[in-house]
Amino acid sequence: FNGQKSSWLVIPGLFLALFGVTWVLGGEHGLNVDEITRNVVSSPLSYILAFIGAFIWAAYCTVTAKYAKGKNGITLFVLLTALTLWLKFLFSEQPPMVFSWPVIAKLIALSVALGLGYAAWNVGILHGNVSLLAAASYFTPVLSSALAAALLSAALSWSFWQGAGMVCAGSLLCWQATRR
Repeated sequence: FNGQKSSWLVIPGLFLALFGVTWVLGGEHGLNVDEITRNVVSSPLSYILAFIGAFIWAAYCTVTAKYAKGKNGITLFVLLTALTLWLKFLFSEQPPMVFSWPVIAKLIALSVALGLGYAAWNVGILHGNVSLLAAASYFTPVLSSALAAALLSAALSWSFWQGAGMVCAGSLLCWQATRR
């Protein structure tokens, strides 16, 4: 979409990354179409928003890299994302919000981390090596899942790590496909 040349390696890289995602979505036993279907049916709005969000983010990154001319558009993107999430919150059943000092401290820390992360991403999109940035970005969900599992004292299954490995390997193949 942005006119970047690639080799044939982009095709197996894309399929490996997508297969890794379906492997993770399959749950404890890896790729399981029935389990994926049950998950999607039990929470369709979440999956629809995630699917739409993936396309919006890809479009934003492509358009920003090509047309921004050094201007920062991340503020509008984050604002629209926040609006979408607040609408989802308002129109779905939620437990009451409980605010305490530890919760507020975590909220501030996470807000700063997200803000700095988006700012760094946007600088990379505008002024950096987009191919390298895209490949490295696939490791972020693995790190964030590991951090979330540690914070929530929850174990991640072996199939999760297998799927995450496939996503990372696929992204590295795609990155290699765009190198000259």
